Amino acid sequence: MGSVYKMYFLLLLIGVLAFVSNQVVEDSHSAVKFLPGFRGPLPFNLQTGYVGVDESEDVQLFYYFVESERNPMVDPLILWLTGGPGCSGFTALANGIGPLYFREERYNGTLPTLYSNHNTWTKIASMIFLDLPVGTGFSYGRTSVASSSNDSQACAQAVQFLRKWLLSHPKFLSNPFYVGGDSYAGIFVPIVTQIISNENEAAIEPSINLKGYLAGNPLTSYADSNFSILFSHGMGIISDELYESLRRSCGLYHQKSDPDSAECSQSLEVYEQCTSGLNQYNILEKKCDRHEPQLRRSLSVDKRAAIDRSGESSLSALECPVAALSLYGYWFNDESVQEALRIRKGTIGTWVRCNQDNLAYEILITDVKPYHANLSTKGYKSLIFSGDHDFIIPFQSTQAWIRNLNYSIIDDWRPWIVDGQYAGYTRTYSNKMTFVTVKGGGHTTSQYNPLETYVLFERWISDQSL
Repeated sequence: MGSVYKMYFLLLLIGVLAFVSNQVVEDSHSAVKFLPGFRGPLPFNLQTGYVGVDESEDVQLFYYFVESERNPMVDPLILWLTGGPGCSGFTALANGIGPLYFREERYNGTLPTLYSNHNTWTKIASMIFLDLPVGTGFSYGRTSVASSSNDSQACAQAVQFLRKWLLSHPKFLSNPFYVGGDSYAGIFVPIVTQIISNENEAAIEPSINLKGYLAGNPLTSYADSNFSILFSHGMGIISDELYESLRRSCGLYHQKSDPDSAECSQSLEVYEQCTSGLNQYNILEKKCDRHEPQLRRSLSVDKRAAIDRSGESSLSALECPVAALSLYGYWFNDESVQEALRIRKGTIGTWVRCNQDNLAYEILITDVKPYHANLSTKGYKSLIFSGDHDFIIPFQSTQAWIRNLNYSIIDDWRPWIVDGQYAGYTRTYSNKMTFVTVKGGGHTTSQYNPLETYVLFERWISDQSL
C-alpha cells in the first residue's frame, strides 16, 4: 500500500505543478520600473504581461497596464482597444492618452527616447492597453489555428482576457469599468461591452462593474465611407456641382441611380484628383511618407506657434504629422527594450506597430449600430467623440448613426470650452450618449489635441457637464 500512496502522491504533485505552470502561462505579469530611452525611473506604475485565452490557452494576449496616478483603488478602470485591426496597444499608450511620448527626432541609429505626457488619461484612471487581435504587437498564438481570428473571436477573447486579468488583480473588481477604443476598434468596443453586459446578467463570475463605453472616430458601419464626399463638400474640397453630380449619379445615401454610369465614373475621377493629395488622417496636416521619421512633438504647441511666426528655418523638421511611426519599430525591436518589457523570446518575429498586412484576421461584422441600440436600452453611459478634420471616418457619419438611434436630445448642440476657447461642439441624448467634436482634431484626436481630449475625458468620466 505504501508504494501505491507514494505513486498517488507523486501523480498529485505532478498535477499541482502542471496547474501552477498553466496559471503562470495564462497570466504572467511583471512590474516595469525602467524603460530604455526614458531618463530615470518611470513616474507611474507600469505592468506588462500575457494572459492565455481560449480553452487550451493557445492564444496569448499581451498587455500594458498603467495604474491611475490619483487613487487607483477607486478610480475608473478602462480596457483600451486600438484600431487597425492589428495596431499595437502601445500606439495609444504613447500617442496622446497614455503617459509616454516618443521624442520625435530623425532616427540616427541610436535608441529613440521617451518623455512624459502631461495630459495622460492615467492621471485619473487606470488603463489596460491590449494587443488585440492575436498577431497584434506581442500577442501570439501557439498554433497556426490559434494565430488566426475574426471579429467575433477577438471580442470574445478580449472579454476572456479581462475576466482572467481581474481574477489576478482582484483589488480592481469593484472599480467602475469602461471599454474604450478608436478607429477600427469602433467595431470592437460595443461588441465587447455587450458581451460583458450579457455575461453579467447571466451571473458569470467575476462580475464586472460595467458603467459604459467610449469611442473616438469609431468605425461603426462600412457605409461610413460615403460620408467622405459630404465631408469634402462641407470643407470646400469639392465644388457644389461635383457634389451634386456624385450624389445624383453614384448612388450615395441609397439614392436610386446607376453607380456604373459614365457621369458617376467621371465625377469619381475628379473627386479623386481633389482628395488624393490630402492627409486623410487630418486634412489640416501635410501629406507625408508614413515611413519617414520626421519631428512633430519635440516642441510644445506654443513654442511651435512662435517658430511659425518667426519663420525660422528649423520649421522644416516639424512639417510631417506621422513623425513617430517609424520610431516605434526602432525602439521595440531593440533587445534591451524587449527584456525590460519581459517579452517571451521567439514568440514573434520583427515587431510591427500595425500588422494589417500579415494579420491572419477575417472581418465578419460590418455594422455595429444594433449593438449601440441594444446598449442604449440598458442605461450605460457612452461618449462618442470625433476629430472634425478626419477624412477617413468623418464626424457626419458618426452623427448620422447616432441620430438614427432616435433618442431625444436633452442638451442640444453647443460649444464646449477649454481655457476660454471653443474646443469643439457637443450634444447629449436621453440614452446617456454624449457626442462631441474636437476642433482641429484628426482621426486620433489625442494625437492632435492632447489637452482638449484629456479635458473632455476628465469631465465625462467625472459626470461633469462639458
